[in-house]
Amino acid sequence: MKSSKIVVAGLVGGIMFFFLGWLFYGILLMDFMMASTGSASGVQKEMPDFIPLIAGNLTWGIFYSVIFGQFANIRNASDGAKLGAIMGFFISLSYDLIMYGTTNIMMFNMLVTDVIVTIIMSTITGAVIGKLLGRKPEHIIKD
Repeated sequence: MKSSKIVVAGLVGGIMFFFLGWLFYGILLMDFMMASTGSASGVQKEMPDFIPLIAGNLTWGIFYSVIFGQFANIRNASDGAKLGAIMGFFISLSYDLIMYGTTNIMMFNMLVTDVIVTIIMSTITGAVIGKLLGRKPEHIIKD
């Protein structure tokens, strides 16, 4: 697989993660998430620092794209969605359980919600990345 295809799919995936995160966490679940924080105070920023936020989402997209393109041979939306859901589940569950067990940042209901939302986001983004990795270059397609 060409590395340029992986990079492009990863960047698009990172953009997907960013906007899906904004939709779920910034709009749909904002009040719920704020009400479900643990006893730790002062950990939420009033306004996000967008440079690391965007960089983190792009990194996440490129990570998925590298796994899909180099190791899992994902070439379609269906397989991308499946692997995205699996990766989203294990990544979010492991991270959230560790954070729940070692900090006072979240209540258990936030942990469960975050895992579900991450699975949804990873499924959608995985489908997009899988579709992009399977696209044939325009100049190769014959009539």
